[in-house]
Amino acid sequence: MTGMTTPERNEPSTVAGERDMLEGWLEFHRETLAVKCAGLDDKQLREASVPPSDLTLLGLVRHMTEVENSWFRNVLADEKAAPVYYSEADPDGDFHHGEDATWEETHAAWRAEIAHARELAASRGLDDLGDGPRRHRITGEPYNLRWIYVHMIEEYARHNGHADLLRERVDGVTGD
Repeated sequence: MTGMTTPERNEPSTVAGERDMLEGWLEFHRETLAVKCAGLDDKQLREASVPPSDLTLLGLVRHMTEVENSWFRNVLADEKAAPVYYSEADPDGDFHHGEDATWEETHAAWRAEIAHARELAASRGLDDLGDGPRRHRITGEPYNLRWIYVHMIEEYARHNGHADLLRERVDGVTGD
């Protein structure tokens, strides 16, 4: 066991305002991923449990670390932050972890990116455009914070579905 406690998830209010609703659902999905990893040891978190896919729970958390980094640091704030796990030589390096990859390091990096994302978003309105040069691949328009929040919710929700299947195959645990 990793010694971690089960993360707390709070379902967002059904009557919250737009920003609180968006932030609430993003936090809910962030914590859902943490719940899917809770109680597993490093070996279990590195297990590619749904062959032929090499996807792992640890890889998903590393990937979401990169996603937080990309959308908040680089698109929203134009920090030009370097990738955390991937490189030009290994564009899927977030998913390709070695036996030395640990939950402790991965979890700390992921939580640090989440904390920084919250800081960057706190002083901006939902209509504020990102400072980064990245534009929508079809329309060429910049991204506002509202779009980034919705995209992050979608990204976590999709990968939480993957995490649910991976977790069930690792130790039989299911749940929402």
